[in-house]
Amino acid sequence: MMKTIKHFEFTDKTKKLEDGIVLKQIKANKNLPMHNIKKGDVGGWIEKEENLSGNAWISGDAIVSGNTKVSGNAWIYGNAWLYGNAIVSGKAWIYGNARVFGYARVSGNSIVSGNVWVSGNAWISGNAWISGNARISEDAQVSGNTWVSGNSRISGDAHIFGNPKINTGEYKNLWKHYSFWKSLGFWNCYSFWKRKGFWK
Repeated sequence: MMKTIKHFEFTDKTKKLEDGIVLKQIKANKNLPMHNIKKGDVGGWIEKEENLSGNAWISGDAIVSGNTKVSGNAWIYGNAWLYGNAIVSGKAWIYGNARVFGYARVSGNSIVSGNVWVSGNAWISGNAWISGNARISEDAQVSGNTWVSGNSRISGDAHIFGNPKINTGEYKNLWKHYSFWKSLGFWNCYSFWKRKGFWK
């Protein structure tokens, strides 16, 4: 039986975080054309081998630590930092100064960038794109072709899906599907949401 070669190894470089965690730099053991990585290219930083599997890759100054698992063809780069028990899979991209932590999940073709924080049990999936200074937390779910940007705050049991573009405001414990609410004439109607107690 042919032995599968793991797609990375550790270099001899390490660095220590303020809390004492020691990170190791990775180096590609094979070409990863989906990330434009060639065998021998050095990558980002992980705490342990279990943090990275599949053809997933960490580049630049990006960090993956704790029990976080990055798999599939996911790509983490820039100054992104994943820690805790986060799970990133599929073809997800996380970059910029983004933070994904707690038990948060990012999957599918999702993109998380900028200064975004995804935390708690939040789940980003589908083709969702989260950017700016957005915060997705607690049990919130963002999926479909949703764009969330600016200083948006999505939390509680909020489910945002379909094709909405959200660039401000707070959404907690709210199910929102663009086409449905627009057809009822309630989309972007502040007074309606406030009367219903959904807008804080």
